Amino acid sequence: MQATLNSVDSPRYAKSIAASRRVRWEMDRDVIRGRDLDFSKKFLPDGLSRADRLPFLSIDERRLFSQVQGRTYANMFGLVERFIGAKTLEVSRDHWLGDQIALEALVRFADEELKHQALFRRLEAMTAAGMPAGYAFAPQPNEVAVTVLGKSTWAVLGLTCLIELFTQAHYLESIDRDPMLSQLWKDVFLFHWKEESQHAILDELEWARENARLTPKERDSAVDDLIALVGTVDGMLQQQAQSDAEYFLAACGRKLAPTESAAVGAVFLAAYRWQYIASGAQLERFQQILGGMITEEQGARISTALAPILA
Repeated sequence: MQATLNSVDSPRYAKSIAASRRVRWEMDRDVIRGRDLDFSKKFLPDGLSRADRLPFLSIDERRLFSQVQGRTYANMFGLVERFIGAKTLEVSRDHWLGDQIALEALVRFADEELKHQALFRRLEAMTAAGMPAGYAFAPQPNEVAVTVLGKSTWAVLGLTCLIELFTQAHYLESIDRDPMLSQLWKDVFLFHWKEESQHAILDELEWARENARLTPKERDSAVDDLIALVGTVDGMLQQQAQSDAEYFLAACGRKLAPTESAAVGAVFLAAYRWQYIASGAQLERFQQILGGMITEEQGARISTALAPILA
């Protein structure tokens, strides 16, 4: 999608507002509805958790494996929405005294991200009540947000667009299709997806507007920032994968062989790299948007940086 400096596609922002009004939900009234999580069911489908790559685990152990990952999945979304909401409010400044339709769309976006953070805090409290003690979410949301927001706006919007796009793909292609998940956990991501669908459109619009501002030299530097942000995310995933593997091995109820324990850790990391980086980077829509902004050489730099993660 091409954009010129200061251009605003008001009709697309207006469509986002209309959709936001149509799907608007409240946490207790529409999502929770007095229910609790069903710990006899999985939280994440095998296509995301990759539990099916561990044939030595029993059915109960695979269920716990999916629940550990599901807990981290919700916490990870709560974390990224901290910096996404802040960046959305920041870029809305461009519209304060300009297009009020675009401003309303972005204010709604930020408001919904705050609501999602509250939903994921609620989900963490519910999972903590039903799972063994000892779980820890290692990344600190504010510290991560400071690091991310220290990079160029172009890079932050690029990372945000990737996240919003894979959120939709995960729900539509995996979560929605698995009848064996806890119904409440599944509903949380149904309602999350309903609002994130509009956010992905706004991400694309704002990323294109920011791209139009940059000189070639600034864009080249922003590409390096995006690569650095992916590295930051990967470091965070390595840290959490190790923490979650240790928690699972302590909570699963038996001592696994060393090779099995190593496999558990490897699958945690592979699953997290797939969930939070590769599944978005490989989406055709993301590749089209990014490819329309960068040079062939910049694309090669990004591919080189992603290669170890995608492998």
